[in-house]
Amino acid sequence: MGLLSNRIDKGSLKQGDHIYSWRTAYIDAHHGIYIGDEKVIHFTRLGQEVGTWTVLDLLLESLGPARPLTPCTNYASSEECQGVILSCLNCFLAGGILYRFEYSVSLALFIAKARGGTCTLAVSDPNDVVVHRAKYLLENGFRCYNVFKNNCEDFTIYCKIGLLVLDQGTMG
Repeated sequence: MGLLSNRIDKGSLKQGDHIYSWRTAYIDAHHGIYIGDEKVIHFTRLGQEVGTWTVLDLLLESLGPARPLTPCTNYASSEECQGVILSCLNCFLAGGILYRFEYSVSLALFIAKARGGTCTLAVSDPNDVVVHRAKYLLENGFRCYNVFKNNCEDFTIYCKIGLLVLDQGTMG
C-alpha cells in the first residue's frame, strides 16, 4: 500500500483485515471484515446500498465497467442478503478491486491521503478480537441499516476498534 492507493492482492490478506472495494466509479465503497478462507462478513441492506443489486445499481453500473449483480449463493440464500451477512471474497468484491483500510496511520499520512474513508489514526484491536466481533454480529445483528448513520463502514470500524458513533446529528 502506498500514499495514493490501499490496493492489495488476495495473497496478502490476514484474518481481521478491514477490506473494501470501490463501487460505481469511486463514488461509494463497500466495506467488510475478512475472516479467512476467502470469507468476508459485511453489513448491507438490500435495496438501500449501492453495490447490493438495486435498481440504482443498474443505472450507476451502466456508467462503469460491467460487474455481476447477483448475491453470493455460497453462504446465504437471496432472502438472507441483508443485515450482517457472510459472503465469499469474490462475491463481496463483485468484480471490483480489493483494498485494505489502514489503521494507526501517522497524522501526516492521514492528511496526505487524497481520498477520505481509506485510513484512520485509530488503533485497531487485535485481529482475533476483530474476527470475534464480526462473527458475534453475524449471529446477533448490528442495529438497523442506515446509509448515512449506520452503514457497512460503521460496522467494520466497530469490529476493528469497538467504538460506535451514536450522535444522531452526524453522518457516516
